[in-house]
Amino acid sequence: MPVGTLGSVKSLIPEDLKAIGAEIILANTYHLYLRPGHLLIKKLGGLHRFMHWEGPLLTDSGGYQIYSLAKKREIRKEGVIFRSHIDGSSHFLTPEKIIEIQDCLGSDIIMCLDECPPYPIDYNYAENSLKLTTRWALQCKLAHKNKNQSLFGIVQGSFYPDLRVRAALSLIEIGFDGYAIGGLSVGEPKEKTWEAVEVCNEVLPRDKPRYAMGIGLPEDILEAVSRGVDMFDCVVPTRHARTGTLFTSFGKLSIKQARYTEDERPIDEACDCYVCKNYSRAYLRHLFISKELLAYRLNSYHNLYYYLNLMAEIREAIFKGTLAEFKKKFYERRKGKGEENAI
Repeated sequence: MPVGTLGSVKSLIPEDLKAIGAEIILANTYHLYLRPGHLLIKKLGGLHRFMHWEGPLLTDSGGYQIYSLAKKREIRKEGVIFRSHIDGSSHFLTPEKIIEIQDCLGSDIIMCLDECPPYPIDYNYAENSLKLTTRWALQCKLAHKNKNQSLFGIVQGSFYPDLRVRAALSLIEIGFDGYAIGGLSVGEPKEKTWEAVEVCNEVLPRDKPRYAMGIGLPEDILEAVSRGVDMFDCVVPTRHARTGTLFTSFGKLSIKQARYTEDERPIDEACDCYVCKNYSRAYLRHLFISKELLAYRLNSYHNLYYYLNLMAEIREAIFKGTLAEFKKKFYERRKGKGEENAI
């Protein structure tokens, strides 16, 4: 899911996203609540109309942003008190308030409020955090009345397998339309990430979507799919685009490197996106070095096209029963390519 934090996938218009095959966009409840405000968005017809996007929208609960951005947060059993990272104003968000905000936004998939714990934490902290997240999940479920919105619960428990299992079973008992694996990509070693994903996916129902929050590198997506995950979001493709890092079938390419000054080739000769069909590496490097705004649009367009095409290829491999073979070829393409494979 391309990330449109503030109701906009940075540098791209909705028509760009449609052209590259985006089917759903993620927006951020925390940010939209603070600015411009959920009541204003509701008054103006809801988030779909506000941002001119006709496809599905997912809004997260803001739990991660409260953890990562908010100042002086205080976690209570009733909710979270925090100061805005924008102007320092004080706010109190409860599970019921989070549901109300997302109802005003009118998104299609909404998330429960959760506490996203840091890494590392001790067992007692993780257990208490898990109990709080489960309590909030039940409150969110009871407050959720809009039948046009699907509600997802978020599995926490840090990196303690027994807590992850307990969290998943508790959410299943409450009953949700889908299940997210939260608390990932918070600084943990990669083996801890996969352990948590595997433990959760052994328990979560196979007939409901499973969503790994914040996982975004191509190889990580492939590894997570291999372990049973269905949905992903991450700022990686667009954020990397704005720093000149482009994703290709052979690895990453840093377009700002001097070696591309006279390079007439496209970013990736195996890619058939609009950018690769019409622009050379030399031109894209010129735009980026010159700080032309078009650089961000073209780079973002290509990176998101690469990601969405990768997901399409993974789905096709699953349908054909050839995912293991696809995974092998994926890694082989990234080996032994000389300068092509270098950043």
